[in-house]
Amino acid sequence: MANPETILNFWIDEVGPSGWYSGEDALNAEIRDKFEDDWNKAMAGSCGLWLTSPQGALAYLILVDQFPRNMFKGTGKSFASDRQARAAAKTAIARKWDLRIPEPQRQFFYMPLMHSENLIDQDRAVRLFLTRMPETGEQNLPHARAHREIIRRFGRFPTRNAALARSSTAAEQAWIDEGGYGRELRELAGAA
Repeated sequence: MANPETILNFWIDEVGPSGWYSGEDALNAEIRDKFEDDWNKAMAGSCGLWLTSPQGALAYLILVDQFPRNMFKGTGKSFASDRQARAAAKTAIARKWDLRIPEPQRQFFYMPLMHSENLIDQDRAVRLFLTRMPETGEQNLPHARAHREIIRRFGRFPTRNAALARSSTAAEQAWIDEGGYGRELRELAGAA
């Protein structure tokens, strides 16, 4: 099983900010090959000791929040560990462990809230990017605001409906057909 240092070295040092949101198939396959077994072990509760330090919590959040979105892209399994990620993030934030991690990797403490289909979590994510990421938070802030607006409007992310075998409402399907998330970002940027 990988340890927190292995995950942090891979994600922070090897992949780095330029690759974190690239969505490249080769990177997705590499993450799946290297870390799917570790994700399964985390889902079975084998990574509890990681949640006893800021660095360990960061590695855990990357493993259960970021990696599934790469490993299982386009499937419901992408979101299977969101509950665990949210719980770990909220505990770490309450302990102010996020503030002991430098920017920009600090954002991974807030991403589970931004990925939540709960408006309170969304509001908190926006607030955290505003107040706890003074140097690099402006890069994440438009995305956090767009996520919050989608949850405010629909109560869920319509782009997840197919992967989660949920039926889309007419309004959700119209939003997807009209550009979905990309359009949401552009509209918020125009309103700013």
